[in-house]
Amino acid sequence: MSVPPPARADASRPRATDSGPAPGDGGESEQERVNRRWAEVLQETRVAQMGVQILFGFLLSISFTPHFRELGTFDLTVYVVAVVCGALATGALIAPASIHRILAGQRLKEEIIDVAGRLMMCGMALLALTVGSVVLLILHVALNNVVAEIVTAAIGLWFLACWYGLPVWLRHRSHRSDQGR
Repeated sequence: MSVPPPARADASRPRATDSGPAPGDGGESEQERVNRRWAEVLQETRVAQMGVQILFGFLLSISFTPHFRELGTFDLTVYVVAVVCGALATGALIAPASIHRILAGQRLKEEIIDVAGRLMMCGMALLALTVGSVVLLILHVALNNVVAEIVTAAIGLWFLACWYGLPVWLRHRSHRSDQGR
């Protein structure tokens, strides 16, 4: 007969919560909630990983083209920034899988989920910087400097609005509607 692990007494540490049903209210148990959250993190990570890996592969291949040697100092600097940000984004977005594999069976799933969420946010920010750098590089080569910078800034604002602004606005709106009930 196996004995379940004791409940954690670390109530002072903040824990990530959902707006889902509370355990015991006919909803999911604590273990089911943690497992669901982990499955969600894995799915989100898979989507982001695919994008960053394709973009990073594209960036690495550019240096082997004949026109790469013709890049000026500005374009070369933007390229290096893009490659470094792409490498960092790749590391951040793949890290949750490595962390999970190393810590599997250690009963740290909730902590792993919290760290994976932070790594995802960091990786997404780095991915946005990578995309912005790639766009700036391509447009700087194709168009004049001012147009390239304006379009790149607009795309950067779009990423900021979609990836960070919209979720913050939705959370704020949800909290307001919850307080009105």
